[in-house]
Amino acid sequence: MTPAGPASVFIGRQRELHTLLDHAHRARSGSGAATVLVGGDAGVGKSRLIAEFADRVAGGRVVAGGCLELGVDGVPFAPFVAVLRQLLRDRGRGVFDALARRGGPDSPQEPVAAQELARLLPELGAPPEDRREPRGLLFEQVLRLLTAVAGDEGLTVVVEDLHWADTATRDLLVFLLRNLGTAAVQIVATYRSDDLHRGHPLRRLLLELERLPSVTRLKLDPLTPEQAAEQAAAVRGRDLAPDEAAALFDRTGGNPLFVESLAGQRGFVGAGLPERPRELLLASLDGLDDAHRQVLRVAAIGAVSAAHIEHDLLARVAGRDEDDLDTALRVLVDTNALRIDGTGYRFRHALLREAVHGELLPGEHARLHLRFAEALDALPGAVPVHRLAAEQAHHYYSGRDVPRALSAAWRAAVRASETLAFGEELRMLERVLEQWEDVPDAAERVEGLSRVQVVSRAAAAAIEGGDFFRARTLCDAGLAEIPEDAEQSRVDRAVLLRRRGQARTQLSDGDGISDFVEAMSIHPPHDPGYGFVLSLLAREVKLHQQPLADDHPEWRRLQETAPVALNASDLAAEAIRRSRESGDTCAESDALTTLGTVHMNDGRFEEGRALVEHGLDLARERQDPTLECRGLACFAHYLRERGLHGEAGARLEAALERLRAIGLMSTSGPFVALNLAETRFDTGDLAECRRLIERAMSWSPSPAHRMYLATAGVRAAVAQGDLEGARRSAAFIEGDPATLHSRIHMIQLSVGALLDLYLAEQDFARALALAGTALERIEFERSTGYGWVVADRIAETVRQAAERPQAGSPDAEAVREKVLRVAAAMRADGPVQTAFRATTRARLACARGTSGATAAETAEAWSDAVQEWNRVGMPLHRAEALLLAAESALTADRSAQVGDRLREVAKRAAEHGAAVLEGRARELARRAGVALDDGGSSGGTAQAGPPAGLTPREAEVLRLLARGRTNAGIAAELFIAPKTASVHVSHILAKLDLPNRASAGARAHELGLV
Repeated sequence: MTPAGPASVFIGRQRELHTLLDHAHRARSGSGAATVLVGGDAGVGKSRLIAEFADRVAGGRVVAGGCLELGVDGVPFAPFVAVLRQLLRDRGRGVFDALARRGGPDSPQEPVAAQELARLLPELGAPPEDRREPRGLLFEQVLRLLTAVAGDEGLTVVVEDLHWADTATRDLLVFLLRNLGTAAVQIVATYRSDDLHRGHPLRRLLLELERLPSVTRLKLDPLTPEQAAEQAAAVRGRDLAPDEAAALFDRTGGNPLFVESLAGQRGFVGAGLPERPRELLLASLDGLDDAHRQVLRVAAIGAVSAAHIEHDLLARVAGRDEDDLDTALRVLVDTNALRIDGTGYRFRHALLREAVHGELLPGEHARLHLRFAEALDALPGAVPVHRLAAEQAHHYYSGRDVPRALSAAWRAAVRASETLAFGEELRMLERVLEQWEDVPDAAERVEGLSRVQVVSRAAAAAIEGGDFFRARTLCDAGLAEIPEDAEQSRVDRAVLLRRRGQARTQLSDGDGISDFVEAMSIHPPHDPGYGFVLSLLAREVKLHQQPLADDHPEWRRLQETAPVALNASDLAAEAIRRSRESGDTCAESDALTTLGTVHMNDGRFEEGRALVEHGLDLARERQDPTLECRGLACFAHYLRERGLHGEAGARLEAALERLRAIGLMSTSGPFVALNLAETRFDTGDLAECRRLIERAMSWSPSPAHRMYLATAGVRAAVAQGDLEGARRSAAFIEGDPATLHSRIHMIQLSVGALLDLYLAEQDFARALALAGTALERIEFERSTGYGWVVADRIAETVRQAAERPQAGSPDAEAVREKVLRVAAAMRADGPVQTAFRATTRARLACARGTSGATAAETAEAWSDAVQEWNRVGMPLHRAEALLLAAESALTADRSAQVGDRLREVAKRAAEHGAAVLEGRARELARRAGVALDDGGSSGGTAQAGPPAGLTPREAEVLRLLARGRTNAGIAAELFIAPKTASVHVSHILAKLDLPNRASAGARAHELGLV
């Protein structure tokens, strides 16, 4: 660790120091890995605390790295590269080479030719050849290295200035925090809490990390007035007078950096000293002459990594003779502006460096940056190799040397690509494109690539990083620039179309299928990427609402070069064949998943399962978690349709944990979380369903995934009785899903969710209108799993509208006839679809009761539905079927024994937090005169008895009298005979001494019954 410096004192942090030391002891004594996140305002003493801790931690073994500041883009994994390089220097290559042995670090076999850590440390040799998703291997090797180095003695890894961390660094940190397990590794990370504005990426990450049991947050507060006075006295060499101590604390707020700066001033009381922090820091330099301040300004430009600069680099840029430079540096060290740090210098604090940097005039600023960039060319060893390109790009860009800035940005982009840091690669490539028009030989500076090819690479980085809007924009721009004639232009166009199709499928702006078809029509068939495009096209054709027309213009062109049938099954089979020919196992795995799900969707479950399992095996062999998790999520959907919710949930939980561990939540996590949330909804865990959705929404999902998640959120919120929550989720379902989207699953899920919401709002006209449109537009046979869900929701819409004809519309009968035809024609594969078919028919039997169906027929239909749900582990679906079966039984036979059914429904609904279903069960029990033996889900408190000496049944009759019901209406509502209703009315009038039915209504209001 960096020494604190002669002028620095350690005051007021003993409690925090002991917390860190105790934490280190626990991590090294067998309690397992643990992490401390140290936060506080700039200047509050985080670095000083960490330095003291590193000096005192038992056994030493501390490695540290810092994030780069001042907007130096394109340096991925900066703190971890520093940590790895320190371990390589201290421990040698042996522990690194052991990681590359097949079978693990203890394997006796020889090392493989390359290892993933070479992506971060070039001195380890050439990295492996690119794979589509090698980040998992890279992160795993970092994990294994830290675990191996820690051994039994332990290791502390310090990551400083996390607020400046790049995306790749944050991803790797999260991976380590979630996977170190029992390793004797302590991670200590520091960050500026005052820099975390509302949209700062670290702000959201901290909330996520707080949930981990291994993570502790430690907040550093300002010093107390007494501690501030003690620190100032140590700096000045004497105690402060009371008025001085008060003035000092008033000026500094107890911030140790400001206390130290102000302590060097002559007086605190009545002096015209600056108030603002920046001016206060600069005031501490007032004793320096111009020559010394100029050296400090030069250092401020070059100290972009943890406020450190190497002596040789500073000497070259400063341009002074050795004696003058040494004199200036000695003064700067003596005044505590700089501190000696290894073979260079470090600013006393990053805030002081920022303040000095801010003093530079524009011309001086540009000239110094340019001189630093040129010095790095002359002294390449002055900064580590992993930072060289990015720092040169920063200096040339700030120095306004556009040609060399472009070259350096390209080198930084290549470096970021090699380290799989897609966000940093995108930023550097966009810097290249920004400067392209101003550099006549730009193509020569980027290895002979055209501007279009650079745009295409930027789009690929955006897709890998999950920025699909940016990817689509880049592809649009690239396609607009491509000439039509050259052969290379055809290849460039095909690649851009494929990438735009990938982005558009995630944005749900037309799903990109036309882009894939056009890409296939011009893509060279024998190109290694041909099978990959075929697999993407097969996937989209499977999900498409309508089959593609054979006369599609791009499809006709495709047939001229590579005849293939225009359906998902044949496309996937062709993709498998082509991928095997070219050895592209990633494309093969993807196509196997597609073909397998096509078979399962067609009812051939075991055949499809074998194909998907084969695809998953290939994905695991290739160490491709994105592909593996996509296959698992698709597979889980069909497991649920077979009633195998336990297997589906277990596989999805493992997939989600895998993605979380390797930092791929924003790209693949939402899709897995959606399927897991649906599994939880099916099994009645509404609270967990909503929790999963809320967390997945925080991972910045693509618009398509956001809509999918919203549909499950709507249904779970409606079931819980949270209408406002349901409306918030529904806001993510854009437009009319039955007309605006082409992906059949998106249409089906959106329609089902919105129907639930409209029914909860009692908006029957809107529900019937959506149901009618959906019946016209949806090809139900293309996806019967969700198709039966939608048919069931439409049937429930018809049922409820039939009960309230005044709230419906003239279209209700037409909707009923259409859904009857759909339900009659649609097949049902597996127990879940069979159960949905039974409830759909039962709901429609209820609606048909207004035009000729008997109550007995309806009761029998619901009895059949209950029997089907008894075979499936979906408790709330079964409970609702029981409820409606009880209601239909009472309608058919007023003496039907339904008490046990209603009590079970109320109990199950309460257990699962299904407030609406529980309320319906209690309302029906009250109408039927059934006691549920408890006071409801609100705590079991017994409800007060009926008022004014009425019996429970009389109270129900009086409530209906107040609503204007006739005796016949009362009888129907309460499942009693009209004569019995008449007797109850007579008893009520007598008990309450009322002259007529009208006065009974007024009395019911007085008694609070309505």
